[in-house]
Amino acid sequence: MSERFVEVYSQGVTNVRKVFVDTETGVNYLIASSNMTGGCGMCALLDADGKPVVTHLSEDDVVVMGQLLTRE
Repeated sequence: MSERFVEVYSQGVTNVRKVFVDTETGVNYLIASSNMTGGCGMCALLDADGKPVVTHLSEDDVVVMGQLLTRE
């Protein structure tokens, strides 16, 4: 795998929400901003039990190739 973090979801133009997956750990991160040039916030996505959401990726997954799974 060449990319450590890959974008798997993107929503919005001004109020942007993006989800990235760490390809080494599988942990999902949310990046949120109302203006991507004025700063943003980042946090790990958690499940109902407070544990990190983990997406296990393999090298043949399309997301590892840098392609978005979903775009709204």
